[in-house]
Amino acid sequence: MIKNNDKPDTKFEYSGYTRGKYSLILIGILVCILVYFMDFLFSSTYLNPTELLKTLFNPSEASQTIRVIVFNLKLPQVTIALIVGAAFGFAGAIMQTMLNNPLASPYTLGISAGAGFGASLAMVLGLGSLAVLGTYAIPAFAFIFSLLACGGIYLIAQLKGFSAEVMVLAGIGLVFFFQALQALMQYLASPEALQGIVFWTFGSVSGADWENISLILIIFLVFFIAIYRKSWMLTAMKLGDNKAKALGVDTARIRKVLFVCTSLLTASCVAFVGCIGFVGIVGPHVARMLIGEDQRFFLPMSCVCGAALLVIADFASKFFGNGVVFPIGILTSLVGVPFFFYLLIKKRTVRN
Repeated sequence: MIKNNDKPDTKFEYSGYTRGKYSLILIGILVCILVYFMDFLFSSTYLNPTELLKTLFNPSEASQTIRVIVFNLKLPQVTIALIVGAAFGFAGAIMQTMLNNPLASPYTLGISAGAGFGASLAMVLGLGSLAVLGTYAIPAFAFIFSLLACGGIYLIAQLKGFSAEVMVLAGIGLVFFFQALQALMQYLASPEALQGIVFWTFGSVSGADWENISLILIIFLVFFIAIYRKSWMLTAMKLGDNKAKALGVDTARIRKVLFVCTSLLTASCVAFVGCIGFVGIVGPHVARMLIGEDQRFFLPMSCVCGAALLVIADFASKFFGNGVVFPIGILTSLVGVPFFFYLLIKKRTVRN
C-alpha cells in the first residue's frame, strides 16, 4: 500500500496554528506585566523604584506614609487601569463582532455618554454629600443612567428584531441626546460642581480603591468566562447573519444576551473611572491585526491589548508635570484618534 507522503498532516498544522496564537497571547500578557510594573515603579516623582520595591515586598520596614502611598494610592491606580482596560477591550471586541461594525464600542454607542450625564446630574444636585450614598452617589447615578442608555438601545432594537444597523444608529442617537443633557447640566452647575463634572467626564483612575477594583474584577471575570464559552457563536456571526443562522446560531437572541452583558460590564467600569474613550475601539483593532478574527484568540487578545493601552496611557499621563493629575481620558483620545486613522489608512491584511 502506497502512502501519500505529500499529504499535509492536518492535525499537526492545526496544533501549530493554535500554539502560535496562544504564544502571541502569552507575549501580550508579559507585555502587560512589564508596563504594569513600569507604571508602578517609574511614575512617581516622590519615591524611587528601590523604595517602592522594598515597600511592596517588605512593608513592615517602611514608614506609614510610604505604605499608604504604595498600597492605597499607586497600586490601586495601576491595577484598576489594567482591569478596566481589559474590560473595555473585551466589551469593544464583542460589540464590533456582534454588530459587524469596526466603530462599535461602549463609548460610541452612548453608554459612556449616559454615565456622564448621570454623574453630572448627581454633582449638580449635590448628592455626593448625602449620608445614605456618600461617595457612591456619583458612581451610582453614572451606573443607573448608563443602564438607561443601554435600555433605550435595547427597546429600539427590540422593535426591529435586533438588527446590527438599528443598534448602531440607536446608539449614535443616544450619544447626542445624553451629550445635550450633560451640556445642560454644565450650564446649570455651580463653579464647584462644574469643575467636578469636567474632570469626571475626562476620565481618571486616581479615585481607585480595592473595594472598587474587587467589584469590577468579579464582574469582568464572570462575563468573560460566560461569553468565552460561546465564542464559536461570535465567530459564526462574523460570517453574516444568514450563515450564522444556518449554523444554528440565533443571532437576535445572542445579540440580546451579549449586549446586556457588555452593557453591565461597561457601566460598572465607567461608574468608577469616568468616560475613557477609544480603548474599546483601538484595543480590539490591534488584537485583530496581531491574531485575526477567531474569537477563541481574539477575545483574550483584545483584553490584553486594552489593558496594555490603558496602563501605558496612565503611565504617560503622569509625566505632564510635577504632581499634576492629568485626566487619562484626554490622553487616550489624543493618541487613539490618530492611531485609529492610521489603522483605516494603512489597511493591513488581517491574518486568519
